[in-house]
Amino acid sequence: MAVNLQIPSESEIFPVAGVEIGVTEAGIRKAGRRDLTVFRLAEGSSVAGVFTRNRFRAAPVQVCEKHLASGGPVRALVINTGNANAGTGADGLKRAQDTCSALGRLLDVPAEQILPFSTGVILEPLPLDRLTAGLPGAIAKLAPDQWFDAAHGIMTTDTLPKIHSRRIDVAGKMVSITGISKGAGMIRPNMATMLSFLATDAAIEQPLLRKLAVQIADQSFNRITVDGDTSTNDSFILIATGKSGVAISSESDAAYAAVVQALTEAAADLAQKIVRDAEGATKFMTIRVEEAGSTEEALKVAYAVAHSPLVKTAFFASDPNLGRILAAIGYAGIDDLDVSRIRLWLGDVLVAVDGGRNPSYQETDGQRVMKEAEIVVRIALGRGQVADTVYTCDFSHEYVSINADYRS
Repeated sequence: MAVNLQIPSESEIFPVAGVEIGVTEAGIRKAGRRDLTVFRLAEGSSVAGVFTRNRFRAAPVQVCEKHLASGGPVRALVINTGNANAGTGADGLKRAQDTCSALGRLLDVPAEQILPFSTGVILEPLPLDRLTAGLPGAIAKLAPDQWFDAAHGIMTTDTLPKIHSRRIDVAGKMVSITGISKGAGMIRPNMATMLSFLATDAAIEQPLLRKLAVQIADQSFNRITVDGDTSTNDSFILIATGKSGVAISSESDAAYAAVVQALTEAAADLAQKIVRDAEGATKFMTIRVEEAGSTEEALKVAYAVAHSPLVKTAFFASDPNLGRILAAIGYAGIDDLDVSRIRLWLGDVLVAVDGGRNPSYQETDGQRVMKEAEIVVRIALGRGQVADTVYTCDFSHEYVSINADYRS
């Protein structure tokens, strides 16, 4: 059950000139579901990526990193669901490379110009025969207006597609920005079991795009957590086709600020939609840490609260057992933390001051906030001027059921 996840209508999803998408059913794991997606990119497009930091990186992640590191152009992406091609060793690497070769032959581009992506069950061989047999069907459907189908085609345990699309006016020229993401579990900082593809028809030179991909991921996909697990296949891809006539070659260009802000907002929205559709989620929680001495301190505290199973289960039960939040703050890893300076708010309710319960706090006030579907937890550390925010969700019975039955 998704928490206030807004899906744009198909009329609100803008094609990005220079991007064509085709989606088909290949039967990768189960019959009768869209599970194979191909992106074809116009010649001259710039592409950059950010990937999982899990040392057990999936085969397609390793191939993507290699192809991007070569510095050559990227002309296509291929994405399958149902099988992660992770924990598959040398055989998995060969299957990822063979996927690129098969698509390259069909599109008449070198295999090194193709990026592969997989998501699904780990430790099982990728059914390459089914994947390659499905490629012609996906190619036959290539069209600019297939973002909605693609959002469905990359889903695994997601209950709803995640799409963001907008147009902005830059000096009289319209720039389109459209992206999709998937992910519902194993979501943690340093990316997660998530894929996201964000495209614009602005022209952004490759070195700058690489820098922006890291910067944007840090402000979006690296500010969410569902369960504290980091997966093997996480990938965020940023595409700039250059077809709008708006060109950005440096941070001093007039269009830079507007385009980067729109891209960052798009990525943040896609990231938060992952949390809203987290496995079994009933609450969307914003953990805001203020008055920290550094970003590192703020994130230590925010993630300690966001990862705590005791905090997350209390929110599911709408139980204002808020001492659990104080405990998480205390073990976050700030050794010289002065707890007498901490203030804690639940929504608009001041819960704790001076190292303990606010004398005027009433549990009925906490109960009122806990019953809401969207809740803000605000923590002031009294150590400095730095603030940062992490987005998370509660833990429900359904989370256990989904993950217990995932391979069924």
